[in-house]
Amino acid sequence: MTSTLILGGIRSGKSRLAEEQVRQAQAGQSASVVYVATGEAGDEEMARRIRQHQARRPRDWGLVEAPVELAAVLGAHAAPNSLLLIDCMSLWLSNLLHAGDEVFARERAAFLDTLSGFPGQVVVVSNEVGLGTIAMDALTRRYCDELGWLNQDLAACSDTVMMSVAGLPLVLKQQPEAGRA
Repeated sequence: MTSTLILGGIRSGKSRLAEEQVRQAQAGQSASVVYVATGEAGDEEMARRIRQHQARRPRDWGLVEAPVELAAVLGAHAAPNSLLLIDCMSLWLSNLLHAGDEVFARERAAFLDTLSGFPGQVVVVSNEVGLGTIAMDALTRRYCDELGWLNQDLAACSDTVMMSVAGLPLVLKQQPEAGRA
């Protein structure tokens, strides 16, 4: 498995950076790309954001919508030539929290377990929420805590971790490529 985690704030350019990373990876091999979308259009503003993302993506990229069951998507696409872009963990985590503690624990563990053994390439997008103030309400505090812990787990198992700041990439972690000194 080769995995890249791309972190950033809202409108930081993290999705565009992830898309560029996937385009570069696709150019170097004959893999087909599957874009895994975790967000749902709950209102018109979110529907507009989704349309903007769709308009930017190449037409040859596949699409799987997975608001909760990411492990199942990884399992269905487990092949050495798979190239997945998962956008994004923050929306997925919100969906899990709203699904209840049992679903949250099961799906989070299953995703991390399946990701660690995934034979292809994965680029994961997530919001970095640890740079702000502590939230006033319990649900928002839990969300920020859980996303911070999830990002730490993803960073630990990723070969590359980048942060997008004002549209500029900052490499936080980069494992050397296999076979390269």
